[in-house]
Amino acid sequence: MSDKNNFIDYIRIFARSGHGGAGARHFLRNKLTARGGPDGGDGGRGGHVILRGNAQLWTLLHLRYFKNVLAENGENGSKNNCTGKDGQDIIIEVPLGTVARDEVSGHLEAEILEDGQEIVWLKGGRGGLGNSNFATPTNQAPEHAQPGEPGFEGWKIIELKMLADVGLVGFPNAGKSTLLSVVSAAKPKIANYPFTTLVPQLGMVEYRDRQSFCMADLPGIIEGAAEGKGLGHRFLRHIERNAVLLFLIPADSADHAKEFDTLLTELRKYNPEMLQKEMIIAISKSDLLDEELQVAIEKELPDNVPHVFISAATGAGIVALKDLLWNKLTGMTTV
Repeated sequence: MSDKNNFIDYIRIFARSGHGGAGARHFLRNKLTARGGPDGGDGGRGGHVILRGNAQLWTLLHLRYFKNVLAENGENGSKNNCTGKDGQDIIIEVPLGTVARDEVSGHLEAEILEDGQEIVWLKGGRGGLGNSNFATPTNQAPEHAQPGEPGFEGWKIIELKMLADVGLVGFPNAGKSTLLSVVSAAKPKIANYPFTTLVPQLGMVEYRDRQSFCMADLPGIIEGAAEGKGLGHRFLRHIERNAVLLFLIPADSADHAKEFDTLLTELRKYNPEMLQKEMIIAISKSDLLDEELQVAIEKELPDNVPHVFISAATGAGIVALKDLLWNKLTGMTTV
């Protein structure tokens, strides 16, 4: 199966938590007691639908055919003050960075960021109280018992937003996959044509003193991505969680400044808050440049965004790039 089929970052499901069991309306009757008091037990709680973070997962693929999530109903209460059994919970394991929304309202209902983190997404209905709860000195034989409360249900969206320290941003074929393969152990698919990367790729970049940070090679952006053209929102939502954005612009670009502005414009259209992130520009394929061309390109670049010239082919500038990224991520200056 190809990466395109393996990586699923958006799932639509119908979810329903369990209905609470009804409380029992019952009176003690046995051979020694003809007219005993109320002994109706409470109903059990309906099953919850729970989201649990799993650091071993990186895709929602396992939920692809999991279209209906129906938790178990609670059992009804019974005689002798026996409480009904709670409905069995359903636990949905998801990758870190997963968010859950209501499809109709768009309301954010849950967000999973840590391994083992559990969130009760849809609470099961409470069980009803049995008639033994309603006995009073003036009403010693209550006929009333509560029905169980209904659970919650609806069409839901489960969406994955990659958790990475550094996000690689650039047009298709800017050299992002090549850079990731050089600085980490990741083996993204690399070829000399646009949209080689159709799904995000994560790589751990080793730094000094056994430290490391996570870098994501994201699908290439094109003009109109914010409106859904090309890979559109599927690409842009993965940028939202990156602490630092590394803009990769190839040395042989016709207009480096325009390319950077176009990338910024697409991010601004999608979510203006993304422009508050730390940014770095890397001019890739710089082994194609002589000193004069490098100076000319530097004059095109914005003064307020740090830049570095790199070559994945020769390794030039890679150490300087790692230092710059580490500085941005930690606020520590490397000497």
